[in-house]
Amino acid sequence: MTISAQDRDRISDAIRAAEARTSGEIVCVLARTSSHVTALPIFIAAVIALALPWGLVLLTAMAIYRILSLQIIIFVVLTIMLCLPRIRVALMPRRARRAIAHRVAMEQFTIRDLGRKMDRSSILIFVSLAERYARIIADEGISSRVPQSHWQAAVDALIAHMRDRRIADGFVTAIGLCGDELAQHFPRSEASRDKLPDRIHLI
Repeated sequence: MTISAQDRDRISDAIRAAEARTSGEIVCVLARTSSHVTALPIFIAAVIALALPWGLVLLTAMAIYRILSLQIIIFVVLTIMLCLPRIRVALMPRRARRAIAHRVAMEQFTIRDLGRKMDRSSILIFVSLAERYARIIADEGISSRVPQSHWQAAVDALIAHMRDRRIADGFVTAIGLCGDELAQHFPRSEASRDKLPDRIHLI
Protein backbone atom coordinates (compact mmCIF):
# COMPACT_ATOMS: atom_id res chain seq x y z
CA MET A 1 0.00 0.00 0.00
CA THR A 2 1.50 3.31 -1.08
CA ILE A 3 0.55 6.91 -0.47
CA SER A 4 0.79 9.34 -3.37
CA ALA A 5 2.10 12.90 -3.39
CA GLN A 6 -1.49 14.07 -3.87
CA ASP A 7 -2.56 12.11 -0.78
CA ARG A 8 0.29 13.62 1.23
CA ASP A 9 -0.88 17.07 0.17
CA ARG A 10 -4.45 16.25 1.26
CA ILE A 11 -3.19 15.15 4.66
CA SER A 12 -1.09 18.32 5.02
CA ASP A 13 -4.12 20.44 4.16
CA ALA A 14 -6.22 18.54 6.73
CA ILE A 15 -3.58 19.15 9.42
CA ARG A 16 -3.43 22.88 8.62
CA ALA A 17 -7.24 23.15 8.69
CA ALA A 18 -7.45 21.35 12.04
CA GLU A 19 -4.62 23.36 13.61
CA ALA A 20 -6.21 26.63 12.45
CA ARG A 21 -8.83 26.00 15.16
CA THR A 22 -6.54 24.97 18.01
CA SER A 23 -3.30 25.80 19.78
CA GLY A 24 -2.52 22.09 19.75
CA GLU A 25 -0.33 20.29 17.23
CA ILE A 26 -1.11 17.19 15.15
CA VAL A 27 1.63 14.95 13.80
CA CYS A 28 0.96 11.97 11.52
CA VAL A 29 3.28 8.99 11.05
CA LEU A 30 2.76 6.11 8.62
CA ALA A 31 5.03 3.07 9.07
CA ARG A 32 5.27 0.33 6.47
CA THR A 33 6.12 -2.04 9.31
CA SER A 34 7.08 -1.73 12.98
CA SER A 35 8.72 -5.14 13.23
CA HIS A 36 12.20 -5.70 11.86
CA VAL A 37 12.96 -8.84 13.87
CA THR A 38 14.23 -11.65 11.61
CA ALA A 39 15.26 -14.26 14.19
CA LEU A 40 12.00 -16.26 13.98
CA PRO A 41 11.90 -16.53 10.14
CA ILE A 42 15.56 -17.60 10.06
CA PHE A 43 14.94 -20.16 12.82
CA ILE A 44 11.99 -21.68 10.92
CA ALA A 45 13.99 -21.78 7.66
CA ALA A 46 16.92 -23.44 9.45
CA VAL A 47 14.74 -26.12 11.09
CA ILE A 48 13.11 -27.04 7.76
CA ALA A 49 16.46 -27.05 5.94
CA LEU A 50 18.03 -29.27 8.64
CA ALA A 51 15.12 -31.72 8.56
CA LEU A 52 15.03 -31.96 4.76
CA PRO A 53 18.09 -34.26 4.26
CA TRP A 54 16.68 -36.89 6.62
CA GLY A 55 13.53 -37.21 4.57
CA LEU A 56 15.41 -37.30 1.29
CA VAL A 57 17.85 -39.95 2.54
CA LEU A 58 14.97 -42.17 3.68
CA LEU A 59 12.72 -41.67 0.66
CA THR A 60 15.09 -41.21 -2.28
CA ALA A 61 18.37 -42.47 -3.70
CA MET A 62 19.59 -38.93 -4.32
CA ALA A 63 23.33 -38.38 -4.09
CA ILE A 64 24.53 -36.73 -0.90
CA TYR A 65 26.00 -33.71 -2.67
CA ARG A 66 22.63 -33.07 -4.35
CA ILE A 67 20.87 -33.32 -1.00
CA LEU A 68 23.29 -30.84 0.58
CA SER A 69 22.95 -28.46 -2.37
CA LEU A 70 19.15 -28.68 -2.11
CA GLN A 71 19.39 -28.02 1.63
CA ILE A 72 21.27 -24.76 1.04
CA ILE A 73 18.84 -23.66 -1.68
CA ILE A 74 15.80 -24.40 0.51
CA PHE A 75 17.32 -22.47 3.42
CA VAL A 76 18.06 -19.40 1.29
CA VAL A 77 14.66 -19.40 -0.47
CA LEU A 78 12.72 -19.89 2.78
CA THR A 79 14.71 -17.18 4.55
CA ILE A 80 13.97 -14.68 1.77
CA MET A 81 10.26 -15.59 1.68
CA LEU A 82 9.72 -15.66 5.45
CA CYS A 83 11.51 -12.33 5.92
CA LEU A 84 9.07 -10.51 3.65
CA PRO A 85 7.35 -7.93 5.91
CA ARG A 86 3.80 -9.28 5.55
CA ILE A 87 4.85 -12.91 6.09
CA ARG A 88 7.29 -12.05 8.90
CA VAL A 89 4.58 -10.17 10.76
CA ALA A 90 2.02 -12.94 10.17
CA LEU A 91 4.34 -15.40 11.94
CA MET A 92 4.24 -13.32 15.12
CA PRO A 93 1.49 -13.65 17.75
CA ARG A 94 -1.07 -10.82 17.59
CA ARG A 95 -0.16 -9.59 21.06
CA ALA A 96 3.52 -9.35 20.11
CA ARG A 97 2.68 -7.46 16.91
CA ARG A 98 0.62 -4.91 18.81
CA ALA A 99 3.27 -4.50 21.51
CA ILE A 100 5.99 -3.83 18.94
CA ALA A 101 3.83 -1.35 17.01
CA HIS A 102 2.90 0.44 20.24
CA ARG A 103 6.57 0.74 21.20
CA VAL A 104 7.39 2.27 17.81
CA ALA A 105 4.47 4.70 18.17
CA MET A 106 5.80 5.86 21.54
CA GLU A 107 9.28 6.23 20.06
CA GLN A 108 7.87 8.37 17.25
CA PHE A 109 6.12 10.59 19.79
CA THR A 110 9.50 11.30 21.36
CA ILE A 111 11.47 11.53 18.11
CA ARG A 112 9.02 14.04 16.60
CA ASP A 113 9.41 16.26 19.69
CA LEU A 114 5.70 16.37 20.46
CA GLY A 115 6.25 16.98 24.15
CA ARG A 116 7.82 20.41 23.80
CA LYS A 117 4.67 22.57 23.75
CA MET A 118 4.12 24.45 27.00
CA ASP A 119 0.47 23.38 27.31
CA ARG A 120 1.31 19.74 26.36
CA SER A 121 -1.48 19.68 23.75
CA SER A 122 0.16 17.72 20.91
CA ILE A 123 -1.14 14.45 19.51
CA LEU A 124 0.38 11.75 17.34
CA ILE A 125 -1.71 9.84 14.79
CA PHE A 126 0.25 6.63 14.12
CA VAL A 127 -0.46 3.81 11.67
CA SER A 128 1.66 0.70 11.05
CA LEU A 129 0.49 -1.03 7.89
CA ALA A 130 2.02 -4.51 8.23
CA GLU A 131 0.72 -4.89 11.78
CA ARG A 132 -2.67 -3.29 10.89
CA TYR A 133 -2.23 -1.11 13.94
CA ALA A 134 -3.48 2.42 14.58
CA ARG A 135 -3.06 4.55 17.68
CA ILE A 136 -3.70 8.10 18.84
CA ILE A 137 -1.16 9.23 21.45
CA ALA A 138 -2.02 12.45 23.26
CA ASP A 139 0.38 14.51 25.35
CA GLU A 140 -0.33 15.08 29.04
CA GLY A 141 -2.23 18.33 28.63
CA ILE A 142 -4.91 16.90 26.34
CA SER A 143 -4.92 13.35 27.75
CA SER A 144 -5.76 14.75 31.21
CA ARG A 145 -8.95 16.25 29.73
CA VAL A 146 -9.88 13.69 27.07
CA PRO A 147 -9.95 9.97 27.94
CA GLN A 148 -8.25 7.58 25.53
CA SER A 149 -11.68 6.13 24.67
CA HIS A 150 -12.65 9.46 23.06
CA TRP A 151 -10.00 8.89 20.38
CA GLN A 152 -11.50 5.53 19.45
CA ALA A 153 -13.66 6.99 16.64
CA ALA A 154 -10.51 8.30 14.97
CA VAL A 155 -8.74 4.95 15.45
CA ASP A 156 -11.76 3.09 14.03
CA ALA A 157 -11.76 5.37 10.98
CA LEU A 158 -8.07 4.69 10.39
CA ILE A 159 -8.52 0.92 10.63
CA ALA A 160 -11.66 0.86 8.45
CA HIS A 161 -10.00 2.89 5.70
CA MET A 162 -6.85 0.78 6.01
CA ARG A 163 -8.92 -2.33 5.26
CA ASP A 164 -10.32 -0.58 2.17
CA ARG A 165 -6.80 0.47 1.12
CA ARG A 166 -7.77 4.16 1.47
CA ILE A 167 -5.25 5.10 4.10
CA ALA A 168 -5.13 8.80 3.15
CA ASP A 169 -8.90 9.08 3.65
CA GLY A 170 -8.45 7.47 7.05
CA PHE A 171 -5.84 10.03 8.07
CA VAL A 172 -7.97 12.95 6.83
CA THR A 173 -10.98 11.68 8.81
CA ALA A 174 -8.91 11.03 11.94
CA ILE A 175 -7.26 14.46 11.72
CA GLY A 176 -10.69 16.10 11.58
CA LEU A 177 -11.96 14.18 14.61
CA CYS A 178 -8.80 14.88 16.61
CA GLY A 179 -8.94 18.53 15.59
CA ASP A 180 -12.47 18.76 17.00
CA GLU A 181 -11.29 17.50 20.39
CA LEU A 182 -8.27 19.80 20.43
CA ALA A 183 -10.32 22.85 19.41
CA GLN A 184 -12.78 22.17 22.22
CA HIS A 185 -10.13 22.03 24.94
CA PHE A 186 -7.31 24.12 23.41
CA PRO A 187 -8.88 26.74 21.12
CA ARG A 188 -6.69 28.84 18.87
CA SER A 189 -5.47 32.15 20.26
CA GLU A 190 -3.40 35.04 18.95
CA ALA A 191 -0.38 33.66 20.78
CA SER A 192 -0.69 30.23 19.16
CA ARG A 193 2.28 29.18 17.02
CA ASP A 194 2.77 26.03 14.96
CA LYS A 195 6.23 24.61 15.62
CA LEU A 196 5.99 21.24 13.90
CA PRO A 197 5.72 20.57 10.14
CA ASP A 198 2.21 20.01 8.76
CA ARG A 199 2.91 16.79 6.90
CA ILE A 200 2.81 13.02 7.21
CA HIS A 201 6.05 11.28 8.12
CA LEU A 202 6.71 8.01 6.27
CA ILE A 203 9.00 5.50 7.99
